[in-house]
Amino acid sequence: MERTSIGIILNGVTGRMGYRQHLVRSLLAIREQGGLPARDGSRIWPELTLVGRNEAKLAEIAARHGLTSYTTDLDAALADDSHQIYFDAQVTAQREKAIRAAIEAGKHIYTEKPLAEGLTGSLELARLAAAKGVKNGVVQDKLFLPGLRKLKRLVDSGFFGRILSVRGEFGYWVFEGDWQDAQRPSWNYRAEDGGGITVDMFPHWHYVLEQIFAPVTAVTAHIATHIPERVDETGQTYRATADDAAYGIFELAGGITAQINSSWAVRVYRDELVEFQVDGTHGSAVAGLRECRIQHRGATPMPVWNPDLPVTEPFRAQWQTVPDNEDFDNGFKVQWEAFLRHVVDDEPFPWDFLAGARGVQLAEAGLLSAREGRRVEIEEIRL
Repeated sequence: MERTSIGIILNGVTGRMGYRQHLVRSLLAIREQGGLPARDGSRIWPELTLVGRNEAKLAEIAARHGLTSYTTDLDAALADDSHQIYFDAQVTAQREKAIRAAIEAGKHIYTEKPLAEGLTGSLELARLAAAKGVKNGVVQDKLFLPGLRKLKRLVDSGFFGRILSVRGEFGYWVFEGDWQDAQRPSWNYRAEDGGGITVDMFPHWHYVLEQIFAPVTAVTAHIATHIPERVDETGQTYRATADDAAYGIFELAGGITAQINSSWAVRVYRDELVEFQVDGTHGSAVAGLRECRIQHRGATPMPVWNPDLPVTEPFRAQWQTVPDNEDFDNGFKVQWEAFLRHVVDDEPFPWDFLAGARGVQLAEAGLLSAREGRRVEIEEIRL
């Protein structure tokens, strides 16, 4: 079958997320399935060029996966007309400069979030991309998780009646790096390098809340650095200057209240690493990464508060599991396929730079709220 080759620059594939989710589980997986069907009957075929700062690591990754194109020279890669797409999975502090260069080079751009370190930079990138006429997108992977896709299905069906509230719990214990290696890179805990759980997770919560429930209209947040000292990848002790926990209350259009706790200093006593409970007048649901459980108003028990007696109600057993009813692919891969079809076939792709800027706006508002101890309203932003 005829191929429509599309050259993609992948910057940041030596990192955990860039390598595992974007290279291996998305683009290489698309190649392994023979490419992606295009509207004209051909197969969209990603031609990959790996970019990074460590040539030895790039060479090792390329050899491991049968790739031949890699470089430490981003400018040269951007100057190559065989590359149509630039993808960025670098540390946040390096992203804005590289994306600006990619826009100037006329590349279509897909990037990890956050789009930039601040709202001003994010909006500038969105406006530059629009003026240049390049297609653009920001990773919003959690929308494509099986559990949240089932939750969206419930919302669209009217299952909840009037939605009252959303409660989210995200996080796990990230080891300090002294007696066990940390599962996250040390830059995540340095504000000067773009780290912090607020700037990392609030953009996620923005698109989850906006796309599944309603736009965010205000935020009240408290942040903390619970672990003030950690050990980095070289065994050196360093001071954590970024927040490792953020506790947010989000007001949504239509009167919905959302509360989401995010922490890298919490031990998991949940079924999944992230869970959202949604309560409505007609029913409730608890959704995680993969599973979703529901309780309809007609099956809701009537607990009675009595602290003098042991609990006899099997509360968890009173919930029903939502069936898959479809095959769920890797969420990162699903959104990559949508972006490739956006570039090749001009199919819609709503998760653009402006959407990414709204996520950065919420993170900034959360930090402002925590710093000043007040509720912060979210203003509408436009290009």
